[in-house]
Amino acid sequence: ARLAAAGAAGLTAFRVSEVAADDEVPRVAYHLSDRDKVQFVLGNIENHIKGMGGPGKVRIALVVNGPALTAFATGEINADVARRLKQAADAGVELGACGNTLDATKLSVADLAPGFVRVDEGGVVRLAKLQAAGWAYLRP
Repeated sequence: ARLAAAGAAGLTAFRVSEVAADDEVPRVAYHLSDRDKVQFVLGNIENHIKGMGGPGKVRIALVVNGPALTAFATGEINADVARRLKQAADAGVELGACGNTLDATKLSVADLAPGFVRVDEGGVVRLAKLQAAGWAYLRP
């Protein structure tokens, strides 16, 4: 209901709610902008989920901007990154692609691996909003 209300209010297409939830599930926003850290960040997310006790024990948003975003383009993505990204998405990790980076690289979410949604206000704005709503911020 909360997400439906957010959509009705005209918020961005990114599925992560900025509103703190009633449950006690920790919320963590990962910021990825360095292409050479793609594998490292996906490994951190995998370890984070395992360390918390599984997918239902932590809510994670991955916000990708800058050069890292092109690593997820269907023509650029390697098989291991695609596999790990699918595992993360299957575990409930929200995948946000910076709208400004998409525009600058002339890509759309259709050009990226499945699961990404466009963050219209831009990745750094989304991250700041999530932090203001109580999400922990990690930039490995």
